[in-house]
Amino acid sequence: MEKSLATLDNGTTCSAWNYSGQRLATGSVDGTLSIFDSCDPASTSFKCTSKARVGESGVVKVVWIPPLFGDAVACIDGNGSSSLWEELAEDAQAVEWKHCKSFQSNSAKVLDVQFGVFRTILKMVVAYSGGQVKVYELSNPLELKNWQLQAEFQNLTDSVAKLAKASCFSASVSWNPQRGDGQEMSFVLGFNSDTPQLNSSKVWEFDLDHQRWVPVAELALPEDRKDQVFSVAWAPNIGRPYEVIAVATHKGIAIWHLGSNPDTDGRLSVERVALLSGYEAEVWQMEWDMSGMTLATTGTDGMVRLWQSNLNGIWHEQAAFEPAT
Repeated sequence: MEKSLATLDNGTTCSAWNYSGQRLATGSVDGTLSIFDSCDPASTSFKCTSKARVGESGVVKVVWIPPLFGDAVACIDGNGSSSLWEELAEDAQAVEWKHCKSFQSNSAKVLDVQFGVFRTILKMVVAYSGGQVKVYELSNPLELKNWQLQAEFQNLTDSVAKLAKASCFSASVSWNPQRGDGQEMSFVLGFNSDTPQLNSSKVWEFDLDHQRWVPVAELALPEDRKDQVFSVAWAPNIGRPYEVIAVATHKGIAIWHLGSNPDTDGRLSVERVALLSGYEAEVWQMEWDMSGMTLATTGTDGMVRLWQSNLNGIWHEQAAFEPAT
């Protein structure tokens, strides 16, 4: 039996659960950030407890910051600016969501923002409409307004190459959610752009010895490297000797296995183990469950689909449903 968890405002354009699934953040066309909380621990219903005005152009994406660094979200607005908002209480006043930092470029729009943690240091990847990628590092874990630019590059297999300014319509970033001891931080990035070299999903890893980000894998067959990427999602890894990453293009959702042992050139082995297709829709968003076994997708057809592999490693659509309106 279906049960409503929360009643969202008219004009809601995006939403995101926090890492524990106990809070929901939403953005709307009028530029409002809304926070929903469960007022009763025994209840599964959520009520709006806070609102903040992010801007005039509407909110198109909301991303929670990892809980180690407090209750805060990043918002991307319709003008292509990104801002950080933090829940604070000052001088015994009521808790409020306050603006603490903005990230913007004079010549490019922010397309995606994602956070990763490495050795208790918070990192942020920002992808821009001009094809640039910037990696920031939080200088002080107690001050979300103090960020340092760590690196800037383009999504190319040759990390030192540069292209003329591109026109990118969307981008998708996904951090490796779990890194073991001795492993470096990494993320996967794909673009939907008019520049084929930027589009294909690449896995970027931080080379600690040389203090730079390097591409260690490309998740595309030779004939598919020019395809525009709509969404990427890196699965949690519980005991697998390889990583699992989903990449969505107009041809479907590709499931990739990424090896863990680099070759002499520092590249990681890749294998496409499935291509999920057979439906007419552009995928907007993909999310893995906590076990990394079930992939949820949604797209232009308004359907939510759940995908799993059987014991023989064959991927299939387990369920499909249309959310109630």
